Amino acid sequence: MQIYLRSFLFYLYLVPFTAVAAVLCVLIIPISTVQQRYGMVRYWSGLNLLMLNLICNVQYRVLGMEHIKECGAKPMILLSKHQSAWETIVYPHIFPKTLCFVSKRELLWLPFFGWALASLKMITINRGDRDAARAAVAIQGKARLEQGQWIAIFPEGTRTPVGTYHPYRKGGFRLAITTQTDIIPVAQNAGNVWPRNSFRKYPGLVTVSIGPAISVQDKTEEQIQAEVEGWIEGEMHQIDPQAYL
Repeated sequence: MQIYLRSFLFYLYLVPFTAVAAVLCVLIIPISTVQQRYGMVRYWSGLNLLMLNLICNVQYRVLGMEHIKECGAKPMILLSKHQSAWETIVYPHIFPKTLCFVSKRELLWLPFFGWALASLKMITINRGDRDAARAAVAIQGKARLEQGQWIAIFPEGTRTPVGTYHPYRKGGFRLAITTQTDIIPVAQNAGNVWPRNSFRKYPGLVTVSIGPAISVQDKTEEQIQAEVEGWIEGEMHQIDPQAYL
C-alpha cells in the first residue's frame, strides 16, 4: 500500500509540474533558443530526480563520468540500455552535454510532454516506415552533430524487462559510421525501481554506468555493433547480477 501511495504522490507532483514546464517551453519559443529551452528541461529533470528520492526513495549513482569529460567539446553518439521511463526524464540532468534524443513520433502526440519535445527539435521517427526513419536519423542526426549536440539513442528501440535483451537496431551504428562519430555506451538498471509499463515506483538504487568512448575508425558496422552490445550487455551483468541468475 505504501508503494502505491508514494507512487501516486509522485505523479501528483510530476503531471502538473510537467504541464507547467511544457507550456512555458512553448510560450517562450519566439524569444528563446533551443539551448535555452533545453536548460529549462535540465532543471525539470533535476527536480524529477530530487522528488523521486524524497517521495519514492529512489536514488541513483553514476559510474564512469570521467569518460564524458574525456570527450571534451567533441560531439558523440550516446547509446543506452532502455528499461524504464526513468532514463527518459532524468538523462538531461545526469549528462552535462546537450542531448538530442531519437524517439518515436507518437510521443509528440502526448499533451504537454509532446509539446515540450517538439519545441526542443528532437529527432522523431515513424517506426512504421523504416526507410523514412532511417533517413530522418541520418539527415537530422548529422545536422545536430554539426551543431555540437550529442545524439542519444536507445538502440533496443523499446523498453525491455529487467534481465532481458532485445536485438539492437542499426540506426545509431550507421549514423556513427556515416559521420565518423565515436560512441559512448551506457548501461543502467532503472527497471528495478520503475518497471516497464508500471505505475509503481519501488525504493532502490539506480546505477548508471558510462563506458569509455568506442572508436568507429576503420571498423565495419558489424564490428561496432558487436563492441557496443558486448560492453553494454556485459556491464548489465556487472551492475545488476541478480537479474541474470
